[in-house]
Amino acid sequence: MSLVIGVIKETAPGERRVALDPTAVGKLLGQGHQVMIERGAGTAAGFAEDQEAWANAQWVEDAHAVAKAADVLVCVRRPTAETLALLKSGAVVVGQLQPHLALDELVAAPTEAVSMVAMELVPRITRAQAMDVLSSQATVAGYKAVILAAECSPRLFPMLTTAAGTLRPAKAVVVGAGVAGLQAIATCRRLGAQVEAYDIRKAAREQVESLGATMIDTGVDAESEGGYARELTDDEKQQQADVLAQHLAKADVVITTAAIPGRPAPKIITQTMVKGMRAGSVIVDMAAESGGNCELTQVGETVDVNGVLIQGPTNLPSMAPLHASEMYAKNVSNLLALMIGDESIQIDQDDEVIAGCLLIHQGEVIHPGFIASASKEPS
Repeated sequence: MSLVIGVIKETAPGERRVALDPTAVGKLLGQGHQVMIERGAGTAAGFAEDQEAWANAQWVEDAHAVAKAADVLVCVRRPTAETLALLKSGAVVVGQLQPHLALDELVAAPTEAVSMVAMELVPRITRAQAMDVLSSQATVAGYKAVILAAECSPRLFPMLTTAAGTLRPAKAVVVGAGVAGLQAIATCRRLGAQVEAYDIRKAAREQVESLGATMIDTGVDAESEGGYARELTDDEKQQQADVLAQHLAKADVVITTAAIPGRPAPKIITQTMVKGMRAGSVIVDMAAESGGNCELTQVGETVDVNGVLIQGPTNLPSMAPLHASEMYAKNVSNLLALMIGDESIQIDQDDEVIAGCLLIHQGEVIHPGFIASASKEPS
């Protein structure tokens, strides 16, 4: 018996990605499964419906038809409550479900015993690297953040020697050297900028320097388990601020990437720091959606503070939807390979990858990080 894998068109404002690309669909079809896709699901990402790889997929007119038939419903962002309510008993939803924001809605929406896998909860271990959507999408976001900065900056990034004179290279500071930050560093370097980077994890120095950037040392180390950065103490924040302010005052471009999963972004760039920056400088705050790393960031807006432009972009991966979708689809396909047997869905809770991202199983919240806050009634 083949399984029905459903793909719906994303409904979140500005979302252009699709959960499965033609290559992933072709692979699932080759394994004998059925793939049902809502019309228009891949159009915004740049995948025309007449592509050969889609050939044997079943196209339907609306998300409700997909939800009713799907054994596995894949998505980029959480489906609407109306769509979730149509899922059949035993169905599995796989996507970035954002349980930190509205867990009650996920629990209350389905009418039957549905399981939900939150892709953003995939554990960051070696075995799960090929399923890590946070890393794959951060790669796209880091690249696009630099492109936005280059478009907004009144300066060119590289040093140019011309008959009209020599232009000095732009100076860029990247705050946070995780996946997004490292991609931002690499992109700034490709464009010819001189790059400094800051991260409170001392272990990041080797990676930063391998990309040709200079590490800013503030004497603060706050690396926690799992490779994330812990929240700083007040004294550590002040020590960081004093050193960082000196470097920001000389920067032409600042890219901030610091984020703590499920929590507001740490405030790193203060209003005072911004006032100390030169007119014509640009800040791109990649953490805008979770509150921003800069005190003056406005979500989805570009603001001018004494000549310093502060951008607060949202959903950066969706600005390069084709490649972002290709990588996301590969992450999803690799995870599905752990759950789909020859004829049925097999959710092995003893598998550390599955256990790490299985949010809801047969209608009950089972993820240790969310059991305490789970409720059957919407708040």
